Amino acid sequence: MKKNTTDAIGKWGEKIAVRMLKKKGLRILGKRVNVGTRDEIDIVARDKEVLVFAEVKTRANEDFGRPASAVNCKKRHVMSRAAVRYIKRLDNPGIYFRFDIIEVIGMIDGADPIVRHIPNAFPLDSRYSIFE
Repeated sequence: MKKNTTDAIGKWGEKIAVRMLKKKGLRILGKRVNVGTRDEIDIVARDKEVLVFAEVKTRANEDFGRPASAVNCKKRHVMSRAAVRYIKRLDNPGIYFRFDIIEVIGMIDGADPIVRHIPNAFPLDSRYSIFE
């Protein structure tokens, strides 16, 4: 799959995810938020008093499993690192936060996609702390 095709599918999935989060009452703070030179958070949102770091996984179908299964140990580590950097910029280590995964399954030009929101999908990687 070409990079620009993958990027277009990813942006489409993120657009669908943002729409779903807004319908659930979350306030979107940022999309494709760069934290450092190599880390990016798909969506940063606020759910009442909780800061939400969301990873969006978009797939045409589930022939090879659920999209959330792509959020493996390495990806959780990267998201944890990015979240800690983001929180440290806020200078508010007491803030509540969580990691969500949003699955978007469907084709860009097809019928309505299936969207699944998995709140609090995993904890902060034990190698990181916001209190350092």
